[in-house]
Amino acid sequence: MFGIATNTCYCEFVASIDQRPTMAEPQTQLRRRTAQSSQDQHSQPDDSPKREESEIVWGKTPGGEVFRVPTTHDVLTLFNPTYPKSHLDLLNLALLGLQLVIFALVPRNIGRIFFLFYFAFWRSAYDAGLGWVLTKQSKKKWIVREVQRLGWLDPERRPAVRNWIKAQLVGKMGKDYSFDLRLTPFPSLRELPLEYNTWLLFRQAVDVILLNDFFAYSLFAFSCFRVPDDLSFFVHVLRWLGGFLLIGFNLWVKTEAHNVVKDYGWYWGDVFFQRGALVFDGVFELAPHPMYSVGYAGYYGLSLIAGSYAVLFVSLAGHAAQFAFLVFFENPHIERMYGQRKAIAKRTPVRPRKSPASSNSSVPVTDDYTTPSATEGDTATETDLETETETELESETLQAPAGRRRATPIQQTASNSSSASEVKPKKQVVSQHDLFTQYFRRDTVILRNVDIFRYRERRHPPSHHHSVVLALLPQRLSPSGTLTLHFLHALAWCVFHCFGLGVLLRAQSESKFLVMHFMKNYHYPANDGGRGAVMEAWANWKAIYNLSMFMSYVSFIGLVWKTYSIPGDWTVGHELLRHTMGLLLVGLHIWAALECFEVLGLFGWFFGDFFMEEFPTHLEYTGIYRYLNNPEIMGGAAWFGLALVSGSKLVLTLAVIRHLSQWWFLKAVENPHMRKFYGDSLRKDAGFVKVIKSVARKNARLLEVRAGRHAPEIRRVAKEVKGTFDKVFEETADAVEEFLARSRPMLEEVVQDTKVLLQQSRERLVITRIANDISAYDTSKYKLEAVPSSDGSLRFYLGEPIQLKWEAPHTHSRKDWVGIYRVGANKSTLVTRTSSLGMWVPVHDEEWDGDVPLGLPRPFDGEGEEDESESGTITFKGNTLPWIAGRYEVRYHHDGKYNVMGLVAPIEIYVETPAELTFTSVRENLMRVVPLCLDSDPSLTPLSCKVPSTPRPGDAATAGATTDDEHSTSATEDHRDPDDFTFWSEKQAKRICGAIKQTFDVEYAPEVVVADANLSALARRILISKEILGSGSASVG
Repeated sequence: MFGIATNTCYCEFVASIDQRPTMAEPQTQLRRRTAQSSQDQHSQPDDSPKREESEIVWGKTPGGEVFRVPTTHDVLTLFNPTYPKSHLDLLNLALLGLQLVIFALVPRNIGRIFFLFYFAFWRSAYDAGLGWVLTKQSKKKWIVREVQRLGWLDPERRPAVRNWIKAQLVGKMGKDYSFDLRLTPFPSLRELPLEYNTWLLFRQAVDVILLNDFFAYSLFAFSCFRVPDDLSFFVHVLRWLGGFLLIGFNLWVKTEAHNVVKDYGWYWGDVFFQRGALVFDGVFELAPHPMYSVGYAGYYGLSLIAGSYAVLFVSLAGHAAQFAFLVFFENPHIERMYGQRKAIAKRTPVRPRKSPASSNSSVPVTDDYTTPSATEGDTATETDLETETETELESETLQAPAGRRRATPIQQTASNSSSASEVKPKKQVVSQHDLFTQYFRRDTVILRNVDIFRYRERRHPPSHHHSVVLALLPQRLSPSGTLTLHFLHALAWCVFHCFGLGVLLRAQSESKFLVMHFMKNYHYPANDGGRGAVMEAWANWKAIYNLSMFMSYVSFIGLVWKTYSIPGDWTVGHELLRHTMGLLLVGLHIWAALECFEVLGLFGWFFGDFFMEEFPTHLEYTGIYRYLNNPEIMGGAAWFGLALVSGSKLVLTLAVIRHLSQWWFLKAVENPHMRKFYGDSLRKDAGFVKVIKSVARKNARLLEVRAGRHAPEIRRVAKEVKGTFDKVFEETADAVEEFLARSRPMLEEVVQDTKVLLQQSRERLVITRIANDISAYDTSKYKLEAVPSSDGSLRFYLGEPIQLKWEAPHTHSRKDWVGIYRVGANKSTLVTRTSSLGMWVPVHDEEWDGDVPLGLPRPFDGEGEEDESESGTITFKGNTLPWIAGRYEVRYHHDGKYNVMGLVAPIEIYVETPAELTFTSVRENLMRVVPLCLDSDPSLTPLSCKVPSTPRPGDAATAGATTDDEHSTSATEDHRDPDDFTFWSEKQAKRICGAIKQTFDVEYAPEVVVADANLSALARRILISKEILGSGSASVG
């Protein structure tokens, strides 16, 4: 019955008797079960001997006394005439009958008022009265002590009262119950303890309150019943159908809950005595506190049927009172009885991280991340009670199930730096507390922990306030223009919060984008292991995310403010219902957000596992996450609630967009990262889905049983339909995957072509000039030849000078020049149509001032003739070299124009990536490329890159003739780190950045390289960056 609220202190928590009593007599386990099945709960009293032979359940008082728990019957036996009735039962039936008489005799308008106050009385007796009494019993065992103090069960002090209580209890119990002394070989088990008999008496008083509370509410709803005139017949049908479905759902929840908790949980038995371990599943995986949440769905179903706002608001008040009972009694009792004190600032060492692959292969992972399905230590009721033999329990250890579900792989990546020496320092053990205090410092969440003296909080108020000012100040725009402005403002923040930050987070997950951004642009000590960049990226991400979330709320509320108008008459139309439902959805949003934050904490709230792999991350399947995999979706309830309150289509449109954006964020950003980060340890089905599937399977079996001989045919059709849907789904998934697989090369080609076009557009920013007298020159007499590199090929290391020999007629122009171009940049071999981007050298460099020819007269050689040729060499180095690896061609041009007279191709410029990323290999690579980037200037290059010169025999006479400057330079270099280097310009630092990017695929800003200016420091930084990126092969040595 949906009006009867029951105990849910076990709904969310797994309790166990951690300390078994050490029983000298009897030396048995707390519970004994036989192989026989239990009898049905509603069987007749004379069936009790069967139950007595089939199972025995043991309980334990707070004092450690162990006793056998007899059979109990549920509240429905009150209406079974075959069961004897106690005086309290008769009182209960009389009160229920009196309500029926009043409902039948008094006028409807008077009945409404009477049953309203009558229901309020019983609801107060339940939530306030029982809550107060149970709280005192939970804290100080007040009920038991009062019964003991008054002597109600003492045969010497109050024999009459004891006999009356005995009469009330014996008639309600089975034949296995004995109020007096029992024949047993164990003296401690000859009489039931005071706590158990007190609980039996207490539960009869509870039955009076619960039944009258439910019946008073029902009669109040019936007295308010009406048929609204302004609704169509179809709406009436939907209203009644929905009402009956909610009531049926309510009855199912109550029934399933009682099957799990039994009478022991239904009547708060653990407040009086303990009775084994309790494990909850079934309906308790459907929703948080199902007996207090979805267990009151019948209230709203009856409100729909009655068609009365009075019933709806009374239902809301009664439901709120029940939640108050949960908050002020249930939860504190759970914490007192089952909670474990946790030390603050306890330094628990961080466990080493295991890769998802290794953990998955060694640890079996199942989808059952909620509580186990078996219920241990059930109260002895005449229901389906699982049993175990006493000998089985003697050989097994009672285990306390974990209250929190964690993923199997606890991951950690330690980013430690070490010196260049061979011996690595011993790693210091890091605790979870130290990590938490290092990364979290009273972080602002929405407006919580705001500190105006922190700079990031002082930066944000202008952003926060401008939405409020925008909403409150009068606008010069028209009303429609103002609404459009607010809509676009809220939409912009919605898109930025979900899509903008989503893309940023996905890049962080895939390539550590944010961390690498700070590693690239800002300098951190080389020995900090990259932690400085992680911490700065993390701190800035938290500030950006919190600002974005706050502004998305403020901008949305600003739109609602502009579209909302207070109704003139609340009784007309659906204004009252609309506001009520809207506020309920807002409340659901706030509750879901608080529950998520309680489980996730600051680490999960700000997506810490995207940034900090060294933090001991684990999956939480407790709280709201026990029932839903992505409860954040419920956080969108407020948007639809505000849309109902405002009644605006603009707000509804934005709510839909916001909801779809959040769904995209979960599917495209969060879920892929979770699968990559946690692997197969992610569960597939949450508690809610598991319950629905379980009910569906149970109903399918019932349908097969009732179908009889038609069951195979029905099963075959069901399998065919399911197979059809599975096939369609698989084919669709395969088609999508095939499309993406085929599209990937095309997309990559488009991206590459776009890059080439952008490069070519930059190269083609030139006005091609062609000489008019080109026909007067014989191009066959122009020759251009590249001097091979040290290995005899035309392959040059990045930054290595390229020398060319040229030959031209004696009458060639003094303005001739040679340029380097990418292979393929120019389609024509006769005319160059792209810019050299500064990579050119004059043939006669002494006759040019930069890129301007001086126009000097041609040098006269009296012996030369016109048909003779002239030759020389040119060298590309420094800024005239290409600093991007690739294949190039060299072109000889005529008279400062773009006519090609000679060509050398291809020339390859390359970089070498070490086969293994170690400190030595990276440093040696830098020792080669850094001097080239510094133009091989001895005053700039590191001393470790210089080859020591050996003195020649003839230099002995001049050995002592060194100048003061040389002495000064030598003295300076003696105190200088051999790996230090300097720069003449930032352009040289940019060259080093480019070389590192092409060699190690790590990008830095020039300021970072300038700040390091040391080969060893730069090598460590590269290794740390590769480690952060997850290369797996980097080794800081």
